[in-house]
Amino acid sequence: MTNPITTHDNGIKIKPELMEKEKLYHCIFQDKVLLVYKDSQDVLNCYEIEEKELVEKVKQNSDNDSLEKFFEEYIEREDLKH
Repeated sequence: MTNPITTHDNGIKIKPELMEKEKLYHCIFQDKVLLVYKDSQDVLNCYEIEEKELVEKVKQNSDNDSLEKFFEEYIEREDLKH
């Protein structure tokens, strides 16, 4: 299957028609993690993460299940600080 998100020198290219609904996709561009998913109503959702700790973890392990775990742990930890 062709990856719906590709990076190029000028930016990223997203092909929503290749995406499964409710599946998280990601790429790294300019030391940022870009998260993309298409929801059940075919709305494309994109998020940019600059947090260095998370970017490094994504660079080290690109498995989507692991990514969700990293983000959940980070959110829980940050919520406890506030």
